[in-house]
Amino acid sequence: MKFNPIHYHFSTSVLSRMAEEVGKTDLRSSAATSSAPSKSRSLWPSLLRWIPSSTDHIVAAEKRLLSLIKTPYVQEQVNIGSGPPGSKIRWFRSSSNEPRFINTVTFDSKEDSPTLVMVHGYAASQGFFFRNFDALASHFRVIAIDQLGWGGSSRPDFSCKSTEETEAWFIDSFEEWRKAKNLSNFILLGHSFGGYVAAKYALKHPEHVQHLILVGPAGFSSESDAKSEWITRFRATWKGAILNHLWESNFTPQKLVRGLGPWGPDLVRRYTSARFGAYSSGTILTEEESRLLTDYVYHTLAAKASGELCLKYIFSFGAFTRMPLLRSASDWKVPTTFIYGVQDWMNYQGAQEARKQMKVPCEIIRVPQGGHFVFIDNPSGFHSAMFYACRRFLTPDSDNESFPEDLISA
Repeated sequence: MKFNPIHYHFSTSVLSRMAEEVGKTDLRSSAATSSAPSKSRSLWPSLLRWIPSSTDHIVAAEKRLLSLIKTPYVQEQVNIGSGPPGSKIRWFRSSSNEPRFINTVTFDSKEDSPTLVMVHGYAASQGFFFRNFDALASHFRVIAIDQLGWGGSSRPDFSCKSTEETEAWFIDSFEEWRKAKNLSNFILLGHSFGGYVAAKYALKHPEHVQHLILVGPAGFSSESDAKSEWITRFRATWKGAILNHLWESNFTPQKLVRGLGPWGPDLVRRYTSARFGAYSSGTILTEEESRLLTDYVYHTLAAKASGELCLKYIFSFGAFTRMPLLRSASDWKVPTTFIYGVQDWMNYQGAQEARKQMKVPCEIIRVPQGGHFVFIDNPSGFHSAMFYACRRFLTPDSDNESFPEDLISA
């Protein structure tokens, strides 16, 4: 597995690249926005103009991004309640008693279509699936959410102090959302960290999940793995010591984006332009897609820190899981499909090890021309994998359906 010492979507190399971009940023563009007569006099007021963000900004940016979607949809803030004093529900552990909300989008679908619930990964939000909603909505009733503490959902103070509490933050808030939406018997998809949450949820509440789809999921490796030996050696170096300290201090790339103020949007633009579609062929982001996605990503990163602070409690330095899913593979009760991009830095061999212990049907599909964001890199390949994975819900003669030629079975 490729080493990601900060987190899954912003690797150390990305942080370094972002830092380098700070030095390369053209300060003249900031100065030009000021009405002062000289660039030297206009620089400091420009530097002090931090870019505002909030839930309202995020939802507005989401609406602009989803304007690319042809399928009609409904956006709503689903109330998951406001626990009383002393409540064991972890996201209510704050001085505020206000209700919390999960930002939700539901797309129009044909009657009797199977329900597909989509959960995003770390440092992401439901809008990252913008290239998939139209295709998937033609076969499913698609519902996508922002996890609590991310995207356009509520961002309560994150006060969890253990892995167990942190898992409960996401699993229990999702369950309260499910109750509020009165859902059951749905297909649950999770990407990356969202795959970890989806798998943990399915382990706790298997009665509600018909099929589990894990796209480049986190959580199938631990520091006990043989491959972690070099992490120990790296920690002994001065660079490793610094990065380990940052990790344990809960430093996140979002803090860097917030701190850069007026340079933040430009750095995010450079990141999204270089990152998304990097492994694709013929499906790179259009100029409009890149512009709208950058705007959306910036606001989701720059808003109040909340769910992002889960990182050090779920993973140890080096992105090794503190409570690996592999340990509970024999307890799996829901049929599962793993989907990986061929260039995904998440190692599909962890899924192969889990499959050996599972007592339920399990398939592993690899999609060419796709990396960790395979659904952005190669949308058509990803959709092909999805339709095959869910064939028993979509076709009456699913047993005789052949494996798609454009995919790889692992």
